[in-house]
Amino acid sequence: MTPTEITRDGLWDNNPALVQLLGLCPLLAVSNTLINGFVLGSLTLLVLVCANGAISLLRRWLDDTTRLPAQILIIATFVTLADLLLQFVSFELHQRIGLFVALIVTNCVILGRAEAFARKNHLGYAILDGLTMGSGFLLVIVLLSGIREALGHGTLFAQADLIFGEMAVDWIIQLPNEGLLLAILPPGAFLLFGLLIALKNWIDQKIEQRQALRNSEAAAS
Repeated sequence: MTPTEITRDGLWDNNPALVQLLGLCPLLAVSNTLINGFVLGSLTLLVLVCANGAISLLRRWLDDTTRLPAQILIIATFVTLADLLLQFVSFELHQRIGLFVALIVTNCVILGRAEAFARKNHLGYAILDGLTMGSGFLLVIVLLSGIREALGHGTLFAQADLIFGEMAVDWIIQLPNEGLLLAILPPGAFLLFGLLIALKNWIDQKIEQRQALRNSEAAAS
């Protein structure tokens, strides 16, 4: 695969959340506010890039017997570091989503990319794959979190100061709606996530139709 194909694969064509449907537990559970979703998505991205890079560097020494245990150990190491980083930056936020940070170890996005890509490719491609797959997951969780917070709480960027400090106190945007309870409940998360998947499929269908039309016009000319 070329760098362009890897990038498009992670961000759109094979998006880990919208296409592979991986990592749905933290995606749906933590996406009740934009800041929660942004922080968890960013930590997942960080772990994915670091784990992919480490596994790629060690790929020549990993045989069929040691491969999976070594990959899990590497991922768990970076997840522990990410958990400690969140505790250092914002202990209060860690109290809210710390459980799901620990569960990044079991996130199939990370183990799946380690097994399917990082162990087969050199460092540069492995890091690019981790960056694009992680960014694809981050974009989806941020989008879903923003929609749920806007509909459910009537705000955006609430409590951004927990991660960005005092300068972010005034970042909060108060929306005119009073809040829709369904949006912040689990059924609302599933419903909105399903709508995002449907939107992506609709866009893909429109792109395919336009491409088919261009091909037919090119053949006719």
